Amino acid sequence: MAREDAVQKEKVAIIGSGNWGTAAARIISGNVTRHPNFHSEVKMWVFEEIIEDRALTEIINEQHENIKYLPGFKIPENVIADPDLLNTVRDATILVFVIPHQVLCDQLKGNIHPKAIGISLIKGCDTDETGIRPISLILKEALRIHICTLSGANIANEIAEGKFTETTIGYKIREEGELFKKLFETSYYRVGIINDVIGVEMCGALKNVIAIGAGIIDGLKMGNNTKAAIIRIGLLEMKKFIKMFYKNIKDETFFESCGMADVITSSYGGRNRKVAEAYVTTGKSFEQLEKELLGGQKLQGTLTAKEVCAMISRKGLENEFKLFIAIYRIAFEGLAPNKIFDAIVD
Repeated sequence: MAREDAVQKEKVAIIGSGNWGTAAARIISGNVTRHPNFHSEVKMWVFEEIIEDRALTEIINEQHENIKYLPGFKIPENVIADPDLLNTVRDATILVFVIPHQVLCDQLKGNIHPKAIGISLIKGCDTDETGIRPISLILKEALRIHICTLSGANIANEIAEGKFTETTIGYKIREEGELFKKLFETSYYRVGIINDVIGVEMCGALKNVIAIGAGIIDGLKMGNNTKAAIIRIGLLEMKKFIKMFYKNIKDETFFESCGMADVITSSYGGRNRKVAEAYVTTGKSFEQLEKELLGGQKLQGTLTAKEVCAMISRKGLENEFKLFIAIYRIAFEGLAPNKIFDAIVD
């Protein structure tokens, strides 16, 4: 039975309301009103915060703006902010994950629609004794649902401004990929789909490590030629790592928006690049700079570098991934930033 026969109208719940979650809500809210196979109301789970003596959910629902994480951009009225996770996902057949999963899976188990499917917009990964585990796999196993992934050169504020942007959706079942394309694509937000859930997701995670490297180069004021070299070498190491440790990864994934394009935009405009540059110029720790510069957002590149390099070291592959190892050692072991060149010059 086709999904459209089993589920007459898809109901969307967005789990997360930060910068990217709110930008995604603006896109989704328009598309559910344009396509007849979606319910027009979209629930958005908000981790409740008090802003100027008022609950953030109250502000969003009354002012239709997320004044903390995406100020200046109106949220359509069909988006309803809810601080109750289980109420947010009640009856939802599409779950859009935009925040780290660890706390949420236990709460969601047994409390979601039996025909629900999900899509992860989370750019990160998890680790256990076996190595790096993609978040899509963790969500799939914990919730027993199909999971697609979305990743690309997607700076949230630029998307909110309506600037032309591409993204990539990784799917296993094409029908689900097409459904999510319908949910996300607009005239200014172009969606490509590819049968490679893990490849799309892992590109979104590892590009943050490369962006740390690019920020180090900016902090050293070495210019665009050197930065281009770091990006190129980083992209090669990213491809090698993903294909070495995960099965059935497609070469073409690395030329989608989730691959090369996301590496470029993150290396020039992302939060990881910004903090890494400040690390070099100020001498402050990554932890301190995260608090000072990111306004409550999390720095993903350093954590991913730690996870990636632990996996590389367990396999004795340090010489295969010299740039990734150098970035890790600069971030965590006090290696001088200019030693990054030892990783790229034989």
